Amino acid sequence: MLNDSELTRVLTVTAHPDDVDFAVAGSAAHWVKAGVEVTYLIVTDGDAGGFDPDVPRADIPGIRRQEQVAAAGQAGVTDVRFLGYKDGYVEPTLALRRDIARVIRQVRPELVVTHHPDRNYQRMAPSHPDHRAVGAATLDAVYPDARNPFTHPELAAGGLEAWTVSEVWLAGGERANHYSDVTDTFPQKVAALRSHTSQTAHLGELEDFVRGWLAHAAELGGLPEGRLAEPFQVIDAR
Repeated sequence: MLNDSELTRVLTVTAHPDDVDFAVAGSAAHWVKAGVEVTYLIVTDGDAGGFDPDVPRADIPGIRRQEQVAAAGQAGVTDVRFLGYKDGYVEPTLALRRDIARVIRQVRPELVVTHHPDRNYQRMAPSHPDHRAVGAATLDAVYPDARNPFTHPELAAGGLEAWTVSEVWLAGGERANHYSDVTDTFPQKVAALRSHTSQTAHLGELEDFVRGWLAHAAELGGLPEGRLAEPFQVIDAR
């Protein structure tokens, strides 16, 4: 498994604005503090989200993009990219694989973080169809698409050379094997989540909920009492 000293660039690939903050904002804040370049890639604009019926649906994509950029700033992340796919309609197509592989070749990360592609039968929330589709497409973009110079030849023709990702972390699955200690960056994670006003303003107990969830993960990971952790399944991608 990669250690912090081996990381210079991390790419997260998630389906909707706020997914990255629920899954990995604490770890992202830690990486940024350590001098790692972190890029967020968001596949949709979350246009099917929101809870206020008085907000015109046409305004939702712009609102959610702005919220995601603000949330990223709470973790110190300044590179936020959007693909603009339609919320609720994502499939692991060749086009999506190519679009993700393009960003992998641009960013050239050692580590990619994304959704687990399998349904979680213990908790429904991580298993949104868009999450699973993005996870599957990202894994295929990592291998073979990004590393094979002959896959998606238009990428090479545009000057994007092949790149091999060393490791992938999957969020939202049933079989975590790594628990990233985010105790020190927990306030930044909560601030990031609160930046998604259209999604979290109605959650009065947001901080307590997130703290309880991360404390349970830390306990499962064998961390000392009082610590908080984000859980992942780590895959060697080399």
